[in-house]
Amino acid sequence: MDCVTVIAHPLVQHNLTKLRDSRTDPEAFRRGLAEVAGLMVYEATRSLQTKSITVSTPLTKARGVKLKHEVMLVPILRAGLGMLPSILQLIPHARVGFVGLKRSEKTLRAGVYHKSLPADLSSFEIILIDPMLATGGSAVAALKLLEERGAQRIRLVSLVAAPEGIARVHEHAPQLLIFT
Repeated sequence: MDCVTVIAHPLVQHNLTKLRDSRTDPEAFRRGLAEVAGLMVYEATRSLQTKSITVSTPLTKARGVKLKHEVMLVPILRAGLGMLPSILQLIPHARVGFVGLKRSEKTLRAGVYHKSLPADLSSFEIILIDPMLATGGSAVAALKLLEERGAQRIRLVSLVAAPEGIARVHEHAPQLLIFT
């Protein structure tokens, strides 16, 4: 599972335990989710591509870097919305798109009921936010939609992930980076 990063940071694990605890009240759950999301996206963005630039400082010109591609955050509605604000705290310049999916009770397949995305995603670095990667059905449906719009650089951030969900996502997109 070279493309899967399990984030074992102590603060992530501490907050994940609070989130799983049935005694955690809604306010503490939201706060814990925000903290975990921020820590996870820090890891998920570690390998973003950069390019060299020159800036003028008060003293002289200096070399620096900037992100090579514009970042777009795409939470899967509604669960992904809980992670969005803290991720935007770390990447305030990111654009935000939305994908709403609903599972058919007959076919058990995820269908799109809402999408708010640019027509061409080829220039973006996409961070797909799906807090629970269980069967992988929603993630694969969202990935297909992003790919239809030209997305080439996608990474998936999921709070929890089942091996079956990871396997299904990687059947569809073997090189997709998953952070969980």
